[in-house]
Amino acid sequence: MHRQIAGRLTGRVTKWLVLLAWIAAFAVFGSLSAKLVDVQNNEASSWLPGSAESTKVVDELSETVDPNDIPTLIVYYRSGGLSDADLSAIEDQATELSDVDGVVQKTVFTPQAVAQLPGAPFQAQSEDGEVAVTSLTFNFGSDGWNAIPDAVDEVRDITQVDGVTVHLAGYGGQAADSAEAFEGIDTTLILITLLVVIVLLLFTYRSPVLWILPILSVVFAYSVSGGVVYLLAKYAGLTVNGQSQAILGILVIGAGTDYALLLVARYREELRRHDDRHEAMAFALHRAAPALLASASTVAVGMLCLVFAELNSTAGLGPVNAIGIGVTFLVMVTLLPALLVICGRWVFWPKRPAYGSDEPNASGFWARVGARIAKAPRKVWIITTVLLLACSLGLFTLKADGLSTEDTYTKEFDSIKGQKLLVEHGLQDNSNTVQVVANTDELDDVLAAVEDIRGLGTPTEPQQVSDTRSFFEATVGEDISSTKAFDIVQATRDAVHGVDGADARVGGGSAFYLDTKVASNRDNKVIIPIVLIVVLLILIGLLRAVAAPLILMGTVILSFGAALGLSSLLFKYVFGFAGSDPGFPLFAFVFLVALGIDYNIFLMTRVREETATHGTRKGSLIALGSTGGVITSAGIVLAATFLVLGSIPFVFLAELGVAVALGVLLDTMIVRSVLVTAINLDVGGKIWWPSRLDRGERPPGSEGSESERAPATV
Repeated sequence: MHRQIAGRLTGRVTKWLVLLAWIAAFAVFGSLSAKLVDVQNNEASSWLPGSAESTKVVDELSETVDPNDIPTLIVYYRSGGLSDADLSAIEDQATELSDVDGVVQKTVFTPQAVAQLPGAPFQAQSEDGEVAVTSLTFNFGSDGWNAIPDAVDEVRDITQVDGVTVHLAGYGGQAADSAEAFEGIDTTLILITLLVVIVLLLFTYRSPVLWILPILSVVFAYSVSGGVVYLLAKYAGLTVNGQSQAILGILVIGAGTDYALLLVARYREELRRHDDRHEAMAFALHRAAPALLASASTVAVGMLCLVFAELNSTAGLGPVNAIGIGVTFLVMVTLLPALLVICGRWVFWPKRPAYGSDEPNASGFWARVGARIAKAPRKVWIITTVLLLACSLGLFTLKADGLSTEDTYTKEFDSIKGQKLLVEHGLQDNSNTVQVVANTDELDDVLAAVEDIRGLGTPTEPQQVSDTRSFFEATVGEDISSTKAFDIVQATRDAVHGVDGADARVGGGSAFYLDTKVASNRDNKVIIPIVLIVVLLILIGLLRAVAAPLILMGTVILSFGAALGLSSLLFKYVFGFAGSDPGFPLFAFVFLVALGIDYNIFLMTRVREETATHGTRKGSLIALGSTGGVITSAGIVLAATFLVLGSIPFVFLAELGVAVALGVLLDTMIVRSVLVTAINLDVGGKIWWPSRLDRGERPPGSEGSESERAPATV
């Protein structure tokens, strides 16, 4: 049945119908994909579940405090002190800033103006007279993320004083910097990734033409999947942010190129066995599609496990990438085969696979590696395991308790420079506050409870929220996402929660980040076991055994530990990163397990098929020799695509790219080729327990026919 379906997809007429169908899909969904950035939601508050304390505060204050307010600080600095002319210009600019679209409130803090503003905190001006601050509040409604870059550009045009350095800090400055970090993510990142893949394909195929077809296919896959995600984000409430869009593009291009490499390799082999290219593709697709389906299903299901996350941003990442993988699989088993048979053998020029020519697999590099492993397989897998365990010790250096604003990016943005000036000159960023909501009758006790909290500013005058509830704010004297700010928030919560009958809740900017960290830690504990169980069940169904899937899962976990351990050492001692985001271990785990198991699937499905003819031990050597080259190429391509994430000046994505790339290389070069093969050779037929697939090794000389020895899955 599979062969019939494969033949129909690549028939002399249907190949054109398939091409036309995908062109139509590209025309419809491609235009929607270009709008994906417009439906991104990068607000931290939208990532949190309704059960988070900071989310409850937002809900309570929705009628009193607009959650779309974006406090922003304009920091003016002149070494040696601001002149009277500087201060006059700053005050004049403040008047002009009132006309900027989105500005709803402003306060000027300068030596001249501070006395005219009753209640203005003295900390807002530096004692040495070198720094002055203008405080703005933007509000663009729910469109704040998209509108803030243009508004900030207008503010920068206005706030220019000769000889004075000007920075935008506060939440608005951070939002503008974050927007800049992800600017062009839908075009620049994809173009860089495609360029990297093109170079690797040129090296792999050694053809100036063949690379075009896989690249064209992944472009179709990315555009169509982006269009589908856009529709779900706009009409079904799917959370999409800059991170998930970046990872979607990388995953589609990387996985799509992998699938293309595997299919093209199998097609090239079949062209040597079949005179008619349509028949060759039918056989190739029939043999390769089941392994590709198992791979895509494992990745997609692994990603969908993320829907159990409390963080909406993490939960949204699952469906986004599952859609990407699903569409990519469909493209690679329909469009790519159609393009290959439409073009014919000439597309492999200058080394066209002629009918009847030999396939150079049995004597290649990986066949020689397998022969060496076979001499002492137990020694090989024990030594390899010990080395991977040693690499895993680097996990003790992993610090995943969050990053300050300064440490979040790989370069020093404008808001960070402004924040440093405020700290250096003894000023306080008054844009970062805690918001405390409590029962009005107990409000005095709540205020008394927070009086002595170190790092917390003087509370504002309380305001009514309802007939029975009131709230106040107090400035947090630390960076919004720093551990010190989290400590202040937690101390405030401990204090107000201890007031009997107050039903007090604490929210605000730092509270959002703290609740995000708590939710991330919870997601790590819940989702990682779910992914392991789901992937194990898929392997059991695919291989129809229990022992082999358990062994494979063990090797993947070992590979994950080694990759994360080595990555952690690189982060600390080479790149100088201060730590990691709390969600980093989960993201790295899901991607490494889902993608790492792919290569074991490609290898072990081939081993299983060869076992029926040659036995487990010889079948393992045949499988390694036949699949080694193409899987290694696929791993290098996937690793390179994930490394492109480092082009975004965002520490989380840079770390994720490095960890996944390193893990993929370990999987392809060591785990799949050395560790798994050595275990197969040592354990033999028992690896298929409880299946009786291999009831004993074949006698010497039991080679099987040429067709039996031909590669069957990749």
